[in-house]
Amino acid sequence: MISRTEIQEAGRRIAMHVRRTPVITMEEKAFGIDAKILFKLECLQHTGSFKPRGAFNCILSSEIEEVGVIAASGGNHGAAVAYAAHKLGHSAQIFVPVITPKNKVERLRQYGASITVIGSNYAEALAASRERAAQTGAVAIHAYDDARVLAGQGTLGMEFEEQVRGLDAVLIAVGGGGLIGGAAAWYQDRVRVIGVEPERAATLHKSLAAGQVVEVETGGIAADSLGARRVGDLMFPIAQKFVAQSLLVSDEHIAQAQRMLWQQLRLVVEPGGATALAALLSGAYKPDPGERVGVVLCGSNAELASFPA
Repeated sequence: MISRTEIQEAGRRIAMHVRRTPVITMEEKAFGIDAKILFKLECLQHTGSFKPRGAFNCILSSEIEEVGVIAASGGNHGAAVAYAAHKLGHSAQIFVPVITPKNKVERLRQYGASITVIGSNYAEALAASRERAAQTGAVAIHAYDDARVLAGQGTLGMEFEEQVRGLDAVLIAVGGGGLIGGAAAWYQDRVRVIGVEPERAATLHKSLAAGQVVEVETGGIAADSLGARRVGDLMFPIAQKFVAQSLLVSDEHIAQAQRMLWQQLRLVVEPGGATALAALLSGAYKPDPGERVGVVLCGSNAELASFPA
C-alpha cells in the first residue's frame, strides 16, 4: 500500500520538474447537471498527460546507468519517460504497440527517444520491453505497476486537494490504474474516488467484480491510453479499499464529452482524458444536488484528424 508520506516525498522530489496544473470551477448546473463541477486540467501537464509525475519520481528515485531507461507504452507513458529522461540527461528506449496514434509516436521522437513499434497491444509491447531490459540492464519503468510511479501519480490527488477543499467525489479515468491508485492512496476514505472506464476496456471494473486481478480484452476509441488488459497488482488492493465506485461509459459518451469540452471550454482532450466527464454526461454517475464533484481531465494528446466535430 502506498502511503501518504510517500506521496508527499514524491511531491517534494518532482516539484521543480512538473507543472502545478490549474483547476476550473464551472458555473452552476454546467452541462445541465445539478452539481458543482471542478475540472483538474492535468491535460496541460508536460507532454499532455499526468504521466510525467510518475516518470520523474521513478527516475529521480533510481540509479540510472549509461544505458538509460526503458518503457512500454500506448503513447502517454512513453512520452513522459522520454521527456523526463531527456530533461534529466538520460537516454530512453520506448516500445509501443502498432495501435499507437502517429501523433504520439512523433512526440516520442521529439523527446529524443529510441522507438520500437512492436505487438498488437500494450501487453505485447511490454513483454518485448522487458526482454530488452533484461538484455541491456536499462532501468525499466512500468506505466502503472511500480510503487515509485504510483506515488508520483498520487501527487495529482495531493495537489488537487491543496487547490480545492471539500470535494465530495473525484472522477478519474482508469487504464492500468496508476493514476486512480495513487489518487485513492492519497484521498483514502476522505473523498469518494470514482473510477470511470470505457465499456470496451472494463479492466478494473471486471477485476473488482471478480475480487482479483483478471485479464480482459480491450478496444474502443480510448484503447491507446486506457486499453491495459489488466490493472496493476500494486494498485488493486488500494482500489478494493478506497475506490468507492467503478463505472462504465460508452464510446459515444466519451466522444460527446470531448465535443462538450471543446465547445464550452475550447479544450482539446483525448478520449481517455474525457472519459471521467463522460460518466456525468451519460448519467453513469448521478451526483446529489449541489454536490462538489472533481473531474480529472488527464490527457490532451488527441489525434486531431479523428477529433469529434
